[in-house]
Amino acid sequence: MANGERTDTSPAVRTPDGETREMLVELGFDDDSLYSVRATVAAHVSTVADARTVDTMVLIAHELASNAVRHGGGTGRLRLRLADGLLHCEVSDGGTGLADPAHAGHTLPAPSLPGGRGLWIARQLSELRIFSSAAGTTITATLAF
Repeated sequence: MANGERTDTSPAVRTPDGETREMLVELGFDDDSLYSVRATVAAHVSTVADARTVDTMVLIAHELASNAVRHGGGTGRLRLRLADGLLHCEVSDGGTGLADPAHAGHTLPAPSLPGGRGLWIARQLSELRIFSSAAGTTITATLAF
């Protein structure tokens, strides 16, 4: 999927185990489209959640997408889906991977450092799962609402 190209809401599907899943949006992004990532996430989350959840997910999505652009090769893909009352934001990139994904974002960086807070913020606001390899990183933030 090219950057800026997106697929909007699809019908909900019930999996064989009875879980209901609905893809809210999928889009590619780069540095020039980070604002549209925020606007798109806000528009889609607002159809299923309250304002606080919208604000929280917009912040998480922006931090993860910014990290993908900055550290993951300059582009990424975001998928936002709803599954049985949980909101999932998955951000993938094609970078070289995280050195230590198990510990990434667990400690707040010193105030004197200019960056390094994106994963920490996302961890404070959601349940975070990180899969990272030499082929790229996929981070999924999950919110109950």
